[in-house]
Formats: sequence, C-alpha cells, structure tokens
Amino acid sequence: MNILQEQDEHFMREALALAARARGRTSPNPMVGSVVVKDGRIVGRGFHEKAGAPHGEVVALQDAGAQAKGATLYVTLEPCCHYGRTPPCTKTVIAAGVRRVVAAMRDPNPLVSGKGAEALHQAGIDVTLGVLEDEATTLNEVYIKYIITKRPFVLLKVAASLDGKIATVTGESRWITNERSRLLVHQLRDAVDAVMVGINTVLRDDPRLTTRLPDGLGKDPIRIVVDSHLRTPLTAKLLTASPSARAIIATTAAAPRDKRRQLEARGAEVMVIDGEGPGVPLGPLMEQLGAIQVTSILLEGGGELHGAALRAGIVDKVFYFLAPKLIGGRAAPTAIAGEGFARLAEAVTLQRVQVRQLDGDLLIEGYVGRG
Repeated sequence: MNILQEQDEHFMREALALAARARGRTSPNPMVGSVVVKDGRIVGRGFHEKAGAPHGEVVALQDAGAQAKGATLYVTLEPCCHYGRTPPCTKTVIAAGVRRVVAAMRDPNPLVSGKGAEALHQAGIDVTLGVLEDEATTLNEVYIKYIITKRPFVLLKVAASLDGKIATVTGESRWITNERSRLLVHQLRDAVDAVMVGINTVLRDDPRLTTRLPDGLGKDPIRIVVDSHLRTPLTAKLLTASPSARAIIATTAAAPRDKRRQLEARGAEVMVIDGEGPGVPLGPLMEQLGAIQVTSILLEGGGELHGAALRAGIVDKVFYFLAPKLIGGRAAPTAIAGEGFARLAEAVTLQRVQVRQLDGDLLIEGYVGRG
C-alpha cells in the first residue's frame, strides 16, 4: 500500500465515522459523511443529518470555508448532480475550488450513478472512486436495497434458547435473552424506519414496540402489525404507545369493515393488501410499504411470521440471539415455524456470518443468501 492510499483510507474512515452518527435519521436518504483535507490535516467536517438537510460534503465545505480551495474532499458517497430536496452537491464542490475528490462508492441511484463523478471530472477535478467501498456499502445497505428495488431492507430478529424456543409451553417469554441483548434490540429499533410483528404476538404479549434506550433519546419506529382478519384489540398498547410514530395494520379484503373503521378511529392506518391468501401477502406488503418510503423494517414477530417471511424471500439480514438456556417442550413455540422447507437444498443459508458474545448470550449475524 502506497502513502497516498494509506492517507485516503485514513481520512475516509473519518468520513465513514461521521456518516454513521446519523444512523436511523436520514431515511429515505443515505448516510453521508465528509472531510476536507489540506496539507495533511482536516480543515472541514460534516455529515448529512436528516432528509431535507444539507448533504455531508456541503456541510464539510461550509465548515472549511476558504481553506477548501485546493484541498481534497473525502466523501462516503458520490456527490449528487441532480435537484431533489436540495441543489446538486457537484455545483457546490466545483464552486469551492477543491483540487481532488475521493468518494468511497458510486451512488446506486440512476439519477446520479457515475454522473456526479463525471461532472466533477469535466470541471477539472481529479476524482478517485472505491476507497473503502465495502465499508461504505455496508453502512448504506438499507439505502442501496431501497433505491434499487423500492422495497424495504428487512432485518429478522430472533431471541431464542439454544433449542430454538422463543417461549415456554405456558407462553412465558420474558426474558429469554439477557439485558445486553435486549439493549441491542432497542438500538436496532432506533435505527430502522419500522418494526413489524404478527397478530399472535400482539394477542400474546401486547407489546408497545417503542424504543427504550438509557439516554431516553431513541426514535420510536413505525409499528406494523400483520393481521389478516383485524383481530388487533382496540386496547392494544401499540396503538397509543408513541405519539410520534404511526401504527399500521396490514390486512386483507376478508377483514371486517366495522373493525377497520374502529381501528382507524383509534389512530391506526389500515392497509389492505391484495393477493393470494389466506394470510397477508408479504411481497405485495413490502411494495406498498416501499411506496410510502419505509426503507427498513425490523421483523420481531413469532415463529409463524418468521417462517412466512423467509418463505416469501423478503428477509435480507438476520440477527439471531441465542441464550444459554434449554427450555424444551414439543408444544413450546419455536423461532421459525410455518410450513418450513421440504428439502435441505431449499433451506435459507446465511452468508458473511459474524458471531459475538453478549455477556453470555450469543449473537449470530448474517445475510440471507440469494440462490
């Protein structure tokens, strides 16, 4: 590795760390961080804080001021070249007089991809792409999935005993995993647009589905219930648990109209999903949620919903928390239920697997293989 490459990676790590500070706050936009470097030192820093706010490179250039002239701009994503909620970043970069732009990755948005870099090149700016591209891709995996497919990135979370049970035969489930694991789940809720459960979880546990972090600063996600016949009680906690987050009930045309009106009167949004039943078709549900700019979902249902989601192919990533407990019981609910897969060749295989220990619990994290 030469000195320039080492320098590029060093400063790109600074930009990536800045970008990550806005995790869970920029949807449907990507997280973008940037630093301006002159004579080997950082003279400007910035990151995109939320949709509608200035993009990361613009904030960094503003922070650098006149020192940006002749400097190198490091940014975690190719600068945009089109008008959206904000003007094109390429115009700001060119006007600032930077000598060189280093971007971690191309923007997968067809409106930008390659065009932003070309606009800078045509203005006489030296452009380097692909510095710490893997790290940048992982950082914005939600944005990449959404901008390409218009469907949300789905994370499946399971909390189970070593023998795969998510509750005892009597239905007791609090708490199988330990406090550190549960804290991480709330951090995941804080980072996603929505959390989704099935009707059985609502009837059994009556969850609030809010984010509860020690500092009290967590963002409550949209609450989504998959409920084909609208059995959600009007007294369900998730309907009123958070004044800042919507509650969506996904159902079918078979649901009673009177119950739909009653739930809507309680503030819920009832979303009727067309498709083959008898349950709510999860593929079409993802399309409708994507259409309202839900870019990421944490799936925290029971075994039936987990099994249906895996069979429907909507899951992108799995967080599987394993507690060092053996519960047993053939009637005790399991983490993945439903029809299952008839052949081992059909089983879902995780890729890029990582395993961590969380005060005795194990977290297995991996991406669902696609073929």
